[in-house]
Amino acid sequence: MPKENAIQDKLEYLGLDLDKIPKILKKDEDLEYRISKTYRQNQHRQYRYIPIKDIQILLSPTNRLDDIEEKYKKSSPLAEYLDNKTEENIIKYTTFLKMLNELSIEEVEKIEKEQENLNKKIPFKVKYESNYLWQIYYSENTDKYFMIVSTEDTNCSAFFFLLKKQLEKKRTAKIFVPIKNVECSNTYLKKSELEDLENYLWLFTKNWPLVYEVYDKNDNMTIEIVGETEIYQKVKSQYKITLENEEEAIKFYKLLKAMFILQTELASYFTFRTNISKNGEIEFYLEDKKIEYVDIAQWLKEQYSVGEEKEKHAEDLIETSKERLNQLKIDIAAQEYEYLAKEKQISTFLECKKTFFGRFKYYFKYSGKKSKNKKEQEHKEEAETEIEIEEVETNSVIPTKKRRKSKYTIEELIELYKSIEAKEHELKNLVMDINSLKLKHKNMQKKIENAAAFIQEIDNHKKSIFEFWKYSNKDEIATLPEGEAEELNITKKITKTFDYQEDLEKFGRNMDELQRNALSKDETDSIFITSTNILDLLNKVKTNEFLPKDIENKLKEWKKEAIQEKTLTDEEFDIFGGTFQDSTKISKIKNKKHRELPKDRFNILEINKNTKQLGFKMTLEKIITNIKEAVNKVNTTEEIPVYKAVLDDKLDDRQINVFNINPEEEMQEAVKKNSKKINFYKINLPQGANAVSFTNCIFYDNQNKTLPVGQDISTKILVDTSKLNLSLNSKSTFRILDFEDETDDFSDVNVKTVNVFEFDA
Repeated sequence: MPKENAIQDKLEYLGLDLDKIPKILKKDEDLEYRISKTYRQNQHRQYRYIPIKDIQILLSPTNRLDDIEEKYKKSSPLAEYLDNKTEENIIKYTTFLKMLNELSIEEVEKIEKEQENLNKKIPFKVKYESNYLWQIYYSENTDKYFMIVSTEDTNCSAFFFLLKKQLEKKRTAKIFVPIKNVECSNTYLKKSELEDLENYLWLFTKNWPLVYEVYDKNDNMTIEIVGETEIYQKVKSQYKITLENEEEAIKFYKLLKAMFILQTELASYFTFRTNISKNGEIEFYLEDKKIEYVDIAQWLKEQYSVGEEKEKHAEDLIETSKERLNQLKIDIAAQEYEYLAKEKQISTFLECKKTFFGRFKYYFKYSGKKSKNKKEQEHKEEAETEIEIEEVETNSVIPTKKRRKSKYTIEELIELYKSIEAKEHELKNLVMDINSLKLKHKNMQKKIENAAAFIQEIDNHKKSIFEFWKYSNKDEIATLPEGEAEELNITKKITKTFDYQEDLEKFGRNMDELQRNALSKDETDSIFITSTNILDLLNKVKTNEFLPKDIENKLKEWKKEAIQEKTLTDEEFDIFGGTFQDSTKISKIKNKKHRELPKDRFNILEINKNTKQLGFKMTLEKIITNIKEAVNKVNTTEEIPVYKAVLDDKLDDRQINVFNINPEEEMQEAVKKNSKKINFYKINLPQGANAVSFTNCIFYDNQNKTLPVGQDISTKILVDTSKLNLSLNSKSTFRILDFEDETDDFSDVNVKTVNVFEFDA
């Protein structure tokens, strides 16, 4: 049974006297609530400020996740649960006391603090931490709000907060809550248009947005759209769109619809990309041109003009290709006639040489020099005539000149680009036909050359009848060679593009196997140190830009960390190394079992109570030497892009540069730093570049030979940029949205500018 003292304290906290129930809590008005057929149980479409006094409280012996129809059917007014005098309400009264006993005042105060913040500011993402606790509904028939409290829930802090506020004298206060089972109001956009808007945004962002209708304290509505979009190489950013009135909503909807139609109908010509504006909204670009509704008419006109140029260019190429194709047909027809004549002459010779009179007949028939065959020329002219007649028949439609207009519609633009698409398809077919005929032309030319050489050999022996007779009696006659094959359209070798999500596992295995064989323990230990927070000091020592104070401060910091993590001894070094740990203990790396010990950074840096600054500096210099030797021993096993975010102006080749194979992770680390501008470097490393990847052998000593092969702990890679001949491939800019505190719904939002430099090595 609940403790009476605890319950009494909580009743006093709420300001509730069970013997004197206020009239406000006895209110039992008919709600006439009708459940929408299109209701989606766990979706909130509407958020608004509601006066506390206008919310009627119902309690239901159900769970929050139960269907609304069951919860509403079993619900009863709060007054019945506060009634300890009526026998039929005793069970309900006991239930209320149980809920009261389980009440956490801290949770109620947390709700109260949250609502105080909500009264000042609506969160960027609209929804908030205790969002799910508010089970508030709206009855359209009676224009009333009510809350259904599920008595089986373990957390009823939102209910007790509302109860406490309704018992206070200042009952004009409002709370900001989601309204369940409410469809969109259709004030700015219709329900179907909002659904279309979600589909449109998914196409461009590849993520489903959340669309809310949000009402302020004065009951003014805005449409809030919150989502996430890819802005660069799988790097994503949050965005938020606020549509304050019907005009803004319609313009934004029309802009999305126009781009959606173009990208779905003409994907080969229109692919829109997204970016983040300075105030955190989403922007749309076609190549480097920003697309806005206010300029859409002019933009359509420009695109139509570009399309006309493409169409004219395609038509010119088609005309040129047809002429080239016709000429090839004529040339090949002439070649065929010439070849047939030579083939006939050769077959006549082969037939005539079989008999005595045949040899004489061939000798006198083909003796003497002949002029160009008149019959062949007639056949060539016939071929030209046939091709010209065929061309006239296929080009009987004469195109009409288009009139220039001041404005163009999406429909007209699509019609134009469909025409361009058809013409480009025709052009591709013509080019394929030309390539085919070029091969045939070359083969026919080779056949003619072979036949001419054969006939020339015969003619060389026709100086006298006796020499011709002797040549004709030869047993072996060379056969007529065929034409040579020709390889057309030779293009650059297509290589696979590295995708870290798909290919990192294979790359990591290959690099880990390579590095285990190539690197010594001292070298892997030194590479491991670059994964710690001492990298900045290592670079200062390497570039000779350090101060004695830098080494002193870092040594003090690491000694302090060493004290916290393990006991320092007075010895100059740890004679046990890492073996003081239990090497029989089973550990896991991504569900892969092993019995290896993680590397000890303090032991590698030889840090103990007696470590001095000079000794620490010498250790750092030794580590730098080991890193140089390690990088010279290892080469990447394949082409791979790597990324590095730099807050300074440029990448320093003198430093130890640790890149990331995962651009998302590198960007996440960079945006958390206190800088408004980020320089983001991408280097396309060729196969064989000097680099050491942070594979498993970098983080563990593999004494028991049980360490799993791969790169399962980190996606970092150390690259020697001083040996790379870098050429700038492209430069671009995007923005990314960052919350100062991801765990705080009311956190301030920063928009940071990222300058991207892509290099080929």
